[in-house]
Amino acid sequence: MMNENDLSAACRALSAAAGRNLTERGAHAAAAESLTGGMVSSFIVDVPGASQWFTEGCVTYTDEAKMRRLGVPEDILRRSTAVSSETARAMAEGLLRCSGADIAVATTGVAGPGPDADGHPEGLVFIGGATRSGSVTKELALAGSRRGIRLQAALSALTLLYKLSELV
Repeated sequence: MMNENDLSAACRALSAAAGRNLTERGAHAAAAESLTGGMVSSFIVDVPGASQWFTEGCVTYTDEAKMRRLGVPEDILRRSTAVSSETARAMAEGLLRCSGADIAVATTGVAGPGPDADGHPEGLVFIGGATRSGSVTKELALAGSRRGIRLQAALSALTLLYKLSELV
């Protein structure tokens, strides 16, 4: 596993690479975050000129915020809970719709310590990505400190952002 400094450096590099791709294509990205609490957006805005391609970042930590801000259907949260691929997909698709961006990425999961109230284990993370062509999700089983899990989740979201930025 990478240490926190290496994870941060990788996040910065991926943000810059995605930004170059998006700038070249005249495309825009947005991020919806739960467990990462703004880390993804922070790494993005560390890139000089990010305002050219980053429209917004939303920290929707509660179920109510996910429903209100991103339009995540209540039945998804009730049936699958906030920690699920369905919720990650709905978060990304919802932000794509309301932001006007070409790409949206989303993070949701359990950073710990310990399991969440629904019994999901520490380190269970879902990353969602959406473009006008469709959406994808990825399930991760991460280990480490609370911050380490959050950094690894941010890295995964930024990796997805980079991959999607090559396709728009």
